[in-house]
Amino acid sequence: MEPLNTDEVEATLRRAGPASLATVGSWLQHLRGESDELRQAWLRGLTEPDREPVLADLAALLVDRAVRSPGFAADLVRWLARGGGGRSDRSGDVGNSIVGANDIAGGVVQARDVYGGVHFRIPAPAQLPVPQQLPPAPAHLSGRSQDVEELVAFLGDGCWSGGLTIVLSGPAGVGKSALAASWLRGLTGRFPDGMLYADLRAHAPDGPADVVEVLGGFLRALGVASVPASLAETVALWRSTAARRRIGLMIDNAFSAAQVRPLLSGAECSLAVVTSRARLTGLGVDGARFHPVGLLDRESAAAILAARIGDDRMAAEQSAAEQVIARCAGLPLAVCLAGARMAARPRQALAVTADALSRDGDRLDALRVDGDTAVRGVLDASCRTLADDLSRLYRLLGLQPLPDITPPVAGAAAAVPPAEADRLLDDLAEVHLLEDLGNNRYRFHDLVRLHARTWALESESAEAGRAAFRRVLDWYLAAATEAERLISPSHRTLARDYAEPPAGLPEFADDAAALAWLGAEQAHLMAVLRAAAAAGEHNAVWQLADAMWPLFLRLRPHDLWIEAHELGLAAARRAGDRAGENRMLTSGGHGLRNAGRPAEAADWFAQALSLAREEGDGRAEANARHGLGHAHQAAGRLDLAAESFGAALRIREEAGHRRGAALARLSLGETELARCRHEDAARLFAQAHRELADLPDPYEAARATAWLGRAHGGAGRNDSAQECYEAALSGFRDAGSRHWEARVLEWLGELAEAGDRPADALRRYGQSLVLYQGLGAGDADRLAGRIAVISKA
Repeated sequence: MEPLNTDEVEATLRRAGPASLATVGSWLQHLRGESDELRQAWLRGLTEPDREPVLADLAALLVDRAVRSPGFAADLVRWLARGGGGRSDRSGDVGNSIVGANDIAGGVVQARDVYGGVHFRIPAPAQLPVPQQLPPAPAHLSGRSQDVEELVAFLGDGCWSGGLTIVLSGPAGVGKSALAASWLRGLTGRFPDGMLYADLRAHAPDGPADVVEVLGGFLRALGVASVPASLAETVALWRSTAARRRIGLMIDNAFSAAQVRPLLSGAECSLAVVTSRARLTGLGVDGARFHPVGLLDRESAAAILAARIGDDRMAAEQSAAEQVIARCAGLPLAVCLAGARMAARPRQALAVTADALSRDGDRLDALRVDGDTAVRGVLDASCRTLADDLSRLYRLLGLQPLPDITPPVAGAAAAVPPAEADRLLDDLAEVHLLEDLGNNRYRFHDLVRLHARTWALESESAEAGRAAFRRVLDWYLAAATEAERLISPSHRTLARDYAEPPAGLPEFADDAAALAWLGAEQAHLMAVLRAAAAAGEHNAVWQLADAMWPLFLRLRPHDLWIEAHELGLAAARRAGDRAGENRMLTSGGHGLRNAGRPAEAADWFAQALSLAREEGDGRAEANARHGLGHAHQAAGRLDLAAESFGAALRIREEAGHRRGAALARLSLGETELARCRHEDAARLFAQAHRELADLPDPYEAARATAWLGRAHGGAGRNDSAQECYEAALSGFRDAGSRHWEARVLEWLGELAEAGDRPADALRRYGQSLVLYQGLGAGDADRLAGRIAVISKA
């Protein structure tokens, strides 16, 4: 045999084109002990745009192999004789040389002499259908029209250099897969080479899917019978196979960006839609577009339920159906499971399912089909992949009574620094176990919160759960106390008992910032206070109610004011703390009086007075008498009011309590004004204003100015009244007191109305009404009626 020439092999590779590479590939399947160098050269020949230098390398490697293997050399010589066409003996051509260890495939005849014709009848391989692998999906998805519009917008002109990847992310059970499959089914005409599907099993018990296994399925669906074993070769073959095809791809239940990336072919005009409980932000570097899939609104949930149980049944038990919808909280999986449960029990009242869903302990178990606890199951699967620190925070947050969570509060719950808590919260949001609300706030979906709580009760000790809540309680108590110290320093006089010193507390620039924080956190503060009362944290309950005093005084949420002090009073009495009991009686009495319940307020103040006398506490006695004065005044008992205010004034002056004396003088002025003694009232208000401004106490000084304007107006000095009102309005805005801002605006409206300026009156009344409505104050209805009367005039 003449020596093989490398140039001749290279020239044959060039002339024969892809067919020659296919033959080389068939040889490589049957070689044993071959180095990767020859395989890599073959793969580069298949995939690299500039194949000329690669073919030269491949030719040299083939000749080198032939020198070392006579059998391979014989195959190569025959291949050259055919001009690089056809298949080698090792792939099924007739040949008589078998050297070394070989695998024989296909029809083979080995003989010394052959006479006549030898014929092999090999049936042509069956033509594979165009793959259409998308899973079944509803023809119409309720409540997803906006999602579909946004997905369509991603498509643009329908062809994308390097392909288009869209990531649909959202919590378990939100309907990501249904949305993806339904939308892609409408696009099959754009992808004539097929729609491929892969479930990456992100949360399967046996772990995520193997990428090589997935790619093998794709390649076989496209007619590639032999799939390499290594990841690199398989990815290269997949991209080569997909390069000239228009293929749509649905990649379901992805675990990470790294798991998805090898599946993206990068072919022009290809589309890959990826679903995941994680946000997969890492795919952003590959140019992916992201679409979060949210919860359903009430109407869409009702439509899904009606489709399963019928409109007639929904209408017949509308109240129960509405309860079911509400308790599924917009999660499509929950709605579908509840509907399936009710549809399977056509004679059972819907109220039975509604009742089962109303009990937190039973709700996850009620959302099952054929014994499969589907909602709990998908959440269990999501949590199996969490790191230990993440799963611990998830569980501990499930025990907290808060509507949403911030990093410092999460840090308190888990006893970690706020910076670490911030990272952990972001990681939980990444896998959609928490919703990122922005502004460093996160929240649970109702069913996810229930899952976290259930898991915590099963996994955490009772002691660990109590300790986590106590840390959160102490954090809110300390933060509210700091706000109280800035806004109402004279009120901050009683003890605070912390289980351990809280960390990561907010830093308030001034009292306005502190009041803004109290306003933003009032729902959280009340939730913690209620939970503390239920947990028997008696001292912390009344102390938290006490720390919230500036919130109640400035913002006037009357119902919360009364509720907090009722809980605080009961807690102080259980704790045996007489100072706390007295504070709850006086502060709570003011809440009752401001809520229009003067008789109850008088009773609370009377109890406070009796307690103060028993304790010999002159300051507490003055506070109780002051409160009684307000209760008498609200009930129209002006003489008794003046007597009570006067007694409080004398005690405070004797004790040198300047602020308390000024406030008693201010209240006496209100009584004189109610008696229509405008000049006496004006004198008292002016003196109170001077004293409060000197302290300084800007908020109370603004109140004295407003009442002085009221006295001037009553005396007919409208210009002076206007000046006082404008000054007071500025002070209340600076102090963040929306209630008093609304009240002064109303008084300005009355002044304008009295001066025959109806347009100005309506403007001021309108501004006041907006504030009253925001506060939920009863004054809103009264003022709205007044506006209606003026508008008709």
